[in-house]
Amino acid sequence: MTSAAARARSAKFVPVLAGVAILAGGTAAAIAALSLADALTVTGLPDPGPVTTLGLPFVRAVGEIAAVLAVGSFLLAAFLVPPQSSGVLDVAGYRALRLGAVASGIWAVCAALLVPLTISDVSGHPLSEFLNPATTWSLTGMINTASAWRWTAALAAAVTLVSLSVLRWSWTPVLLAGSLFTLVPLGLTGHSAAGGSHDLATNSLLIHLVAAGLWAGGLFALLVHALRGGEHAGLAARRFSAVALWCFVAVGLSGVLNALVRVAPSDLLTSEYGRLVLAKFVALCLLGVLGWQQRRSGVAALQTDPPSSAALIRLALVEAGILAATFGIAVGLGRTPPPPPPVLNPSVPMVKIGYDFAGPPTVARILFDWRFDVIFGTAAVVLAAVYLAGVLRLRRRGDAWPAGRTTAWLLGCATLLVATSSGTGRYMPAMFSMHMVVHMLLSMLVPILLVLGGPTTLALRALPAAGRGEPPGMREWLLAALHSRVSRFLTNPIIAAVIFVAGFYGLYFSTIFDSIVGSHAGHVAMNVHFMLSGYLFYWVVIGVDPTPRPISPLARLAVVFASLPMHGFFGVLLMGMHKVLGEWFYASLGLPWHTDLAGDQHLGGGITWAAGELPLVMVMIALLVQWHRSDSRTAKRTDRSADRDDDAELAAYNAMLAEVARRDTLGRH
Repeated sequence: MTSAAARARSAKFVPVLAGVAILAGGTAAAIAALSLADALTVTGLPDPGPVTTLGLPFVRAVGEIAAVLAVGSFLLAAFLVPPQSSGVLDVAGYRALRLGAVASGIWAVCAALLVPLTISDVSGHPLSEFLNPATTWSLTGMINTASAWRWTAALAAAVTLVSLSVLRWSWTPVLLAGSLFTLVPLGLTGHSAAGGSHDLATNSLLIHLVAAGLWAGGLFALLVHALRGGEHAGLAARRFSAVALWCFVAVGLSGVLNALVRVAPSDLLTSEYGRLVLAKFVALCLLGVLGWQQRRSGVAALQTDPPSSAALIRLALVEAGILAATFGIAVGLGRTPPPPPPVLNPSVPMVKIGYDFAGPPTVARILFDWRFDVIFGTAAVVLAAVYLAGVLRLRRRGDAWPAGRTTAWLLGCATLLVATSSGTGRYMPAMFSMHMVVHMLLSMLVPILLVLGGPTTLALRALPAAGRGEPPGMREWLLAALHSRVSRFLTNPIIAAVIFVAGFYGLYFSTIFDSIVGSHAGHVAMNVHFMLSGYLFYWVVIGVDPTPRPISPLARLAVVFASLPMHGFFGVLLMGMHKVLGEWFYASLGLPWHTDLAGDQHLGGGITWAAGELPLVMVMIALLVQWHRSDSRTAKRTDRSADRDDDAELAAYNAMLAEVARRDTLGRH
């Protein structure tokens, strides 16, 4: 193929992507225009003008298409096409990387434009009044949605700048994670972030956005790759097909849950909001059917000799069109007022936390008054299932796996589920003492149990190695992460201990806790930090799994004795504090059974002080067992060596002693 023909074929994707973006933006703008009267009635604001009314949904839909295209392009470069043997991206990966950089840049520009558009929409004033950057900047902090768009623009711009200098495969997973993170501010605003059950709505929306980004973005990137006639299309399609299936399931379940929070089944046909929800559901079903057909024909045709991409391109174009319309519907849905809630005068806890409380925490309520945490509860179930799948794979091929490790992992998953979804998780946002219970479980107990499960060792044994000419698989990604400079830095015992201990003092003895105690996103971020910092620390000091910086059992013991007492001291400081942490938020809830905030904080400090004993005992037992096993393995190696050479080492040692004795005897004579 000549260079001119190659360029002509490569350029086919440009009008396709432009058409997808225009279709999504046009659908969103049309829905916004149809629901404008209802929106103005609900808000009581004046019409800001057609530039804002039509421009905001259009720009947002185009930006979201660019965002998922960036996600899919980085996904393709990282995991769907192979790099060169040197680790430098191949042609297909480099093209996908450059497309992801352009898409991230467009996403950043759209997000920046949405800041003044949002201010205009919220205030009811024309956009022309907010084109002054200084005025816009001063108003952005007062409007949550505008602030979220500012953060999105900054994150997308950072991803764009970093991607411009990347040439090696090892950085593409980082770019993929960064592009997914740009979607997070979206999930913390809109209908899901307000009203009753906003905890369920926000968590489900975050999962929905991530899964949809991987699914839709991967499809767009695969379509571009096929239109360009790129190599390894069959391999990329086969790998993406497995990802798309799980993303489809996640999008469907999270979407249904999110819709049930906002609209009752009786409102699906009687309200515009409900009809849009039904339209999204129908589109999802159509995409599921097309995806199944794609697996049967499009992906299969790429595995033939010679491979044919015609069926995949044809079906992918239809899927892309439906996805574009679905994105437009989703943006229009966010601009459409939902039906009025069943509770017209919700309580303060319902508004601030998302649900009410039956009364003060009792043993029965702690044990049986559950509220499933969509993020951490789902993570607990998925982690347990994936671990068991790995164990079953080893057993099917005849390999053994210690039952104790399986038990420890499952206990860790169960503890995570109980900590975040039982009564402890339900009362955590409303009481400092319950917050500290969850904190101790997530940072001190759950990580120990998970580390004792040895998940990295299990993964390295259970995951297949990538074949010659194939892109790196999960096993290669894991090995690359373990040997990276970041892992070597984080697994330094001093660094791990500082992150683990400083998190306590930095969070509670600064203004951070007071500023995020009333935020659902803040609680999610704290829980993630507790788990990750705890896992990193215990991974280093227990050492069931290999680490980039292996240290001796004695050094591990020293790190434990230097770090864990700091938590007890932290608890003592909490009990002696006169300032009540998060007082403004806890008092604003107006719970009649929770008025002694200082006493509750004192109780939280006592829980923290007492909680350090059990982890210390568990770590000590684990280290002693490892020490004993290490000595046993050394003794066995010594015995086997002695059997092979007839105790040559012992004979040499005895000969040395005899020679010393002979010289002593000669010296005396």
